[in-house]
Amino acid sequence: MEELNELDSTCGVSDDELTRRFIEAVRIENEIRRIKGLPISGYDHDKKMPYIEYPDGKRIYNGEQVVADTEEVFNG
Repeated sequence: MEELNELDSTCGVSDDELTRRFIEAVRIENEIRRIKGLPISGYDHDKKMPYIEYPDGKRIYNGEQVVADTEEVFNG
């Protein structure tokens, strides 16, 4: 069985570079979602809470409201 070291598992890319690439990938994905008119998720560092932001700018911080909205769609 062949053993892999740390460089093999990351293809020689540093942790800092992997982090930078991940952040950029998330930014690009959020821009694509905005163009398509889809909600994006984010994190408000001031309130220390995650949120969902809709294309009209409305932010929902409470996950329970999202669940209620989803139930309304399914229960009609």
